[in-house]
Amino acid sequence: MLKTLEKYLPERAVALCITLIKDYSVNLKIVNQRVTRHGDYRRLPDGSHKITVNASLNKYRFLITLVHEIAHLVAFEKFGRQIKPHGLEWKRTFQGLMLPFIHPDVFPNKVLPLVANHFRNPSASSDTDARLSLALKQYDEQLKENSYVFEIPIGSIFRIHNGRIFKKGNRKIKRYECSELATGKMYLFQPNAEVELIKD
Repeated sequence: MLKTLEKYLPERAVALCITLIKDYSVNLKIVNQRVTRHGDYRRLPDGSHKITVNASLNKYRFLITLVHEIAHLVAFEKFGRQIKPHGLEWKRTFQGLMLPFIHPDVFPNKVLPLVANHFRNPSASSDTDARLSLALKQYDEQLKENSYVFEIPIGSIFRIHNGRIFKKGNRKIKRYECSELATGKMYLFQPNAEVELIKD
């Protein structure tokens, strides 16, 4: 397990993560990328715990995702299965588990303050924290040239990962209102959503 985790985690986070995995009897599986989620936690019928994390994540997002999923396991075991998946019990558990990792030995100096700020009140997905998400994406392997919704001009036509095509509209508080060309329906996009610009 050590050799595997060294490929996916920041060096100074490996030993701590191995301890968490052993302490909570986690069956960790590293899987091919799923567009809709970074990771997943399931309690199996035999009572064991299975966590999957996308192999394509950069090491900082992999760490946050792994601890996010372990926090589900710990919160459910401690507070019972009736709690909300991303409710207060999970947030407090996630904060506590992440605290030893919020350190300059683990995260780069330009990301660390954003991580610390995010964990004052962690959300269901770090992707909804636009500043943190953009900072973390700097460490992704760039496979193709995509744009972020906030970068493209209003009125631009863009495609998302599943091929659907939208036209960018105005900003509504934190997100952008965009209309799907095929249906005319309006959708809200996070400013840090990655899209393929077709024309502006």
